[in-house]
Amino acid sequence: MYVRFQSPTPNQRGTYPGVFGLVNSLAFEGELTEAEEKFRRSSNDWYNANFTNPSDEDPTVYDRALNPGAAAWFKRSAAHLIDRVTGYLEILKAHDVPCVRVESSDPGRVIYEDADQVVVVPYETGYASSSS
Repeated sequence: MYVRFQSPTPNQRGTYPGVFGLVNSLAFEGELTEAEEKFRRSSNDWYNANFTNPSDEDPTVYDRALNPGAAAWFKRSAAHLIDRVTGYLEILKAHDVPCVRVESSDPGRVIYEDADQVVVVPYETGYASSSS
């Protein structure tokens, strides 16, 4: 089983931005409070130190032409990473930015995998998943 936190609606490119992208967008737009920005920076640093960036392993993994709609999903066994998402969700809620938890046993064609996550290209009809 895989878990993803994402916008419930697609963006202009037809993809569903994930929780980190949603919070980072708020930061880049200057919308975060000082405390939220401090949390974002320290938490992003923690994830960078404790979580493999798929792009570091395969620079083409998020290439839009090669892997349209590629998205990362946590493995359910990566509770140490999933549990830390709560602070990001709290920021999104404070800014009225919707974010849903999606779970799937088959989110798409796997193009990258490590101990904690997969990156998939969603099936043509969208995610084979159920929201919770």
